Amino acid sequence: MKGRLLAAGALAAWCAPAAAPVVPFLAAPFGIRLRLPSGRGIALTFDDGPHPQGTPAVLEILARADARATFFLVGEQVARRPALAAEIAAAGHEVAIHGYRHTLLLRRTPGELAEDLDRAVAVIGEATGAAPNVYRPPYGVFSAAGLALARRRGWTPFLWSKWGRDWTRRATPEGIAALATRDLSAGDVVLLHDADYYSTEGSWTRTVRALPAVVYAAAELDEPFVALSDSR
Repeated sequence: MKGRLLAAGALAAWCAPAAAPVVPFLAAPFGIRLRLPSGRGIALTFDDGPHPQGTPAVLEILARADARATFFLVGEQVARRPALAAEIAAAGHEVAIHGYRHTLLLRRTPGELAEDLDRAVAVIGEATGAAPNVYRPPYGVFSAAGLALARRRGWTPFLWSKWGRDWTRRATPEGIAALATRDLSAGDVVLLHDADYYSTEGSWTRTVRALPAVVYAAAELDEPFVALSDSR
């Protein structure tokens, strides 16, 4: 019985940070950021790229708005398209870490995850010349090991305070924009996706169509567009 209780306790500790994306008050005790600590600016963030169509389309819209953003890159996609990853950095955007494989952290041993993160940093750094220091795990789900490994490397664990749920099959450009900008305020971190590798096929097209409305709503607040590391 004692052994079972110990095992259950260890499992609970391992999974404890995982609910932070849907139970936001759990983020603070684990040191996971949802908003910009300065309380100033709006941070647009894009997960899962680079993507051959989605990423250039997003970059074009951001350039027109003179908006800086943070791109959480997946190492295996950077390995396929290093020039596109380099283009993100060259345009002045922040590159951040989303892992090498887009796999749920709860399914990984600490050793497997450490190897994955090291591989991601190496390929992203080689492609972009940057040393990323912000980390968001696949699906936004942290494990205790994931948090420990990120902190050991000096990275800031970051989720989001607004999302467009743009990866879902039923998402529409109008719905994405409405969700992403509902009660938008200074300090918010907005989650969107510039790729569809791990979500509904073609979802990036709806994100691209929603993005001008998101950018407009953020600009109306008269707050600067900032990268996550600008507010560390």
